[in-house]
Amino acid sequence: MRLASGAVVDVTLDGELIASVEAARSDTDKLLLPAYVDTHVHLDKALIRDELPEHDGTLSGAIGAIQARKRSYDVEDVRRRARAVIESGVLAGTTRFRSHVDVDTIGGLRPLQGVLAAAADCAGYAEIETVAFPQEGILRDPGALDLMRAAMEAGCDVVGGMPHWETSEADQREHVRLCFELAERFDADLDLHVDETDDGSIRTLEMVADAALERGYLGRVCVGHVCSLAAADETYAERVIAKCVEAGMTVVANPATNLVIQGRGDRGLIRRGLTRVAQLRAAGVNVCFGQDCVKDGFYPFGRGDMLEVALISAHAAHLATHDEIAFVLAAVTENPARAWNVGEPGIRPGARADLILLEAPSWEEALRLQVRPERVWFKGREVAGNRLLSWLG
Repeated sequence: MRLASGAVVDVTLDGELIASVEAARSDTDKLLLPAYVDTHVHLDKALIRDELPEHDGTLSGAIGAIQARKRSYDVEDVRRRARAVIESGVLAGTTRFRSHVDVDTIGGLRPLQGVLAAAADCAGYAEIETVAFPQEGILRDPGALDLMRAAMEAGCDVVGGMPHWETSEADQREHVRLCFELAERFDADLDLHVDETDDGSIRTLEMVADAALERGYLGRVCVGHVCSLAAADETYAERVIAKCVEAGMTVVANPATNLVIQGRGDRGLIRRGLTRVAQLRAAGVNVCFGQDCVKDGFYPFGRGDMLEVALISAHAAHLATHDEIAFVLAAVTENPARAWNVGEPGIRPGARADLILLEAPSWEEALRLQVRPERVWFKGREVAGNRLLSWLG
C-alpha cells in the first residue's frame, strides 16, 4: 500500500492498534490514509432543512428558524437523523465525530439524549464525542447553565460555548468564565464557537485564550469558526494568535458553512467568512477543518463527507501547492485526532488502526477526483467499504 508520503509499505495490525509499518518491495495503486476525523459537526440539527421556514441566510436568521423545530424534537427523531449522518460519514471514511449538541431551555436535553443514543447505535464503527453547546447563549438563556451541568452529568464529553452571542462584552467575559468553571468541575476539555461574525471588533477569541493561560488549561481548548479574526487589525491578530500558540489551542475552520453564512450584508467585495488559516498555521496553531452542518438551517448541503470538506477548504483557503495540499490532509485526519488528546495519530506503530484504503495513486489525486474509500477500518476492524461500477458505450 502507498502512503500519502509516497512510501510503499506493508502495515500489520494487532487488535485496535497498528503493530508495524515496514517498507514493501512491490508497488501499488492503492492509497492508505488515516481515517478522517470530523471534529466539528452538529448531529442534532442535521437533515431538518426541508422542515424550516426560509430566512435571510445569516447566523441569527438560522438560529431563529430552527427554534420552532427544536421545540418539536423528540429523542427518536434526533437519534434517527444523527445516525443517518454518522453512517453516511463512515461510508465516506470518517470514524470519529465530535458533535456539538444544543443544550438550552428550548430543546432541553432531548438533543443530547438523541445523539447519545445514535452514538451507542454506531459504537461498532464510529466514535462520537458530544459537546454541551449553549446555542441560545448562557446569560441570554437563563437556565441553560443548569442544563449544561446536567448534560455533563449525563455523559457529555466536552464543554461548549458561544460567548460572542451574548449582548455585551461583560456578558461575553462571564460566559467564558462560566464555561471554564464547568470544564474544571468535570475535568473536561472545552470546544467553543468563537467570533462567528463579520465584525472585526468582536474579540472573544482573546478572552478564551487569556482564560486558558490564566487557568493553566493548556492543550485542552478548541475554538471553532473564528471568522471575525479575518476582519481584525494586524496588531490584534498577531497578539491573539501568539496567545493561541502559547495555550496550545486548536482552531477549527468550517469553510463550507461560513462561505454560505458570512458576508450577507456586504456589497461589492464580499467577505468569505474564513479565519486566517495560513497565518494560524504558520504560527504553529493546530488547525483543522470541519463539516459543521448537514442540511440544516445554516447550510443546505453537506453529507458528512470530509473529502468534500477538504476540497471546499482548499479552495476557500487558497491551498494549492504540494505542501499546502498535504496540510489539507492533516487538517481532516491527524490534526483533529490530536485535538481529541487520545494518543499520537497517523499511520505509525502504536497508533489506533482507524484507516481507509482508496484506489488512487496519491492524496492529491484522491482529493481532485473525490475518491471514496474501498475499505474502512475502525479500531483495527474492517467496518465499511464502497464499490463503484462504471461503463461507457
